[in-house]
Amino acid sequence: MRDSRTHAFEHASRRTARPGSHANRLSRPNALAIHALLLAGSVLFLFPLVWMMSTALKPLDQTMLMPPRWFPAPIQWENFREAVNYVPFFAYARNTLTIALLGTLGTVISSSIVAYGFSRIEWKGRDPVFLVLLATMMVPFPVTMVPLYAVFRNLHWIGTFRPLWVPAWFGASAFNVFLLRQFFLTIPRDFDDAARMDGCSEFGIYRRVVLPLSRPTLAVVALFHFMYCWNDFLGPLIYLIDQDTFTLALGLQFFQSRQGGTPWNLLMAASTLVVAPVIVLFFFTQRTFIQGIAMSGLKG
Repeated sequence: MRDSRTHAFEHASRRTARPGSHANRLSRPNALAIHALLLAGSVLFLFPLVWMMSTALKPLDQTMLMPPRWFPAPIQWENFREAVNYVPFFAYARNTLTIALLGTLGTVISSSIVAYGFSRIEWKGRDPVFLVLLATMMVPFPVTMVPLYAVFRNLHWIGTFRPLWVPAWFGASAFNVFLLRQFFLTIPRDFDDAARMDGCSEFGIYRRVVLPLSRPTLAVVALFHFMYCWNDFLGPLIYLIDQDTFTLALGLQFFQSRQGGTPWNLLMAASTLVVAPVIVLFFFTQRTFIQGIAMSGLKG
């Protein structure tokens, strides 16, 4: 009797979830409306990017024309060469890449360890502590900015890269912990039990079982933090003093400090070069990014 009911339930589930069923199929007018809305949103979000790239190729006298000219004439590719020579662009890029790579590696390791403790290890008070951790997401950075500066000043770290990447190794991001914890909870406990029977320690389970199964979500955490470090302006502005240690975000400010006025075409050319690596990185990792978000429990 039980087998027959189970078979009937599975048969009904397959009928309900069938891709071609009427319940799962949008009507043609609704599908066209949704696609039109998404297309309009895409154009709206692409507008600043297209304007930046257009201005990067214009002569300076065409950057402020009204009505604006979308297609520069003539196209000045040498704006990019002048932009990287206007400031020590490659030195700033090297500094930014160093901070981003060290910080990304640190946040992946620290966040995954903390998430493992909240998802795979049973200990008293685990859930209340996790709620406190999530509550820290509501604390804005300006609230902790002065105390952190005092700590780093006493450590004699002001003027170095350390305040920008060392905290990532010890202060796991609450959002990244939440993201990884949600995925770790979906990994069957049977894998842990099998590893323990083979003599694996808790750290061995974390390193040999959980991490290899979590690569898409780890990639999402890495991408988020890399983009944050690459675009961070406030942190370098507070902690860096010497111009030789400046990042790209700070370097762009030199284009606006010119006495004769801002060279908008050079500024947009430099901004294009700053944005390009992030766009290329997301283009090549978008499948992993979407897969990691979908598998982490944030899809609703």
